[in-house]
Amino acid sequence: ILMNMKRITIIGLGLIGGSLGLALKKAKGAAVEITGCARREEVGKQALKRKAIDRAEPQIEKAVSGADIVMIATPITTIKDIFREMADHLAPNTIVTDVGSTKSQVMQWAEEYLPQTINFIGGHPMTGKETAGIDEAEAGLFKGSAYCLIPSPHSNADALKSMEELVGWIGARAVSIEAQPHDELVAGISHLPLIISSTLVAALAESGRWPDMSKLAASGYRDVTRLASGDAEIQMGICATNRQPIVDWIDRFIKRLEESRNLIRQSDDDQLRAFFEQAREAREKWLKNEGARFLK
Repeated sequence: ILMNMKRITIIGLGLIGGSLGLALKKAKGAAVEITGCARREEVGKQALKRKAIDRAEPQIEKAVSGADIVMIATPITTIKDIFREMADHLAPNTIVTDVGSTKSQVMQWAEEYLPQTINFIGGHPMTGKETAGIDEAEAGLFKGSAYCLIPSPHSNADALKSMEELVGWIGARAVSIEAQPHDELVAGISHLPLIISSTLVAALAESGRWPDMSKLAASGYRDVTRLASGDAEIQMGICATNRQPIVDWIDRFIKRLEESRNLIRQSDDDQLRAFFEQAREAREKWLKNEGARFLK
């Protein structure tokens, strides 16, 4: 199906957008023609230099004109306006997708602002890095990752098959899911870790002991706080479009944290040992199955 879809437009040429371009060009080369759209001219030039795109077009209406697939790889806070701007310039049956970390709000915007003649399929690649920008993009970023696909009510089966094929091209595995369960699940597995990471950094940094503590901080602190180095605009957009599920998981985490605090306070070493053992076993089980790709 997708073999006839040669013209792909990527709006947003940062880490994800740039990596999409690199992965697609590596997989299909000249079989796909990729137009890149970025607000800043220098970003488009760098994407061309890295051969992530075939041409740069800063104006959205021109970038999407004639495209078979439009992929929006910008912060969630910008997606609504992009929908508005592109709506009148999309050909019938065009596939439009995004890479946002939350989906319910994006699906609602698509229903409200995009024409019913196109196929909108929400997307979320479960991968990334704490660093951002076209210079951080890499063709192998999606390899082995889950790539969530959420069809809209107006999208057809062929469009979904086309997106599943594209996901396979970049080395990921397609996972069809509905918007609400997606947001509830990623709130725990992705967004809660972000909050924990940033909160830990803030708690330690504001303490009067951080100047001395920072000299002793090593790989444990680095690994747990990696997500705090992410883009603040993206992080804000995630929380703003998935508030209640994130709050629910924070409440659950606070309850468990209080239980852990009580175990330490009570000096019950047997229960404390069991707590750490259960956590270790749960993580090892995940690593042996779904998380195996992180061991490669």
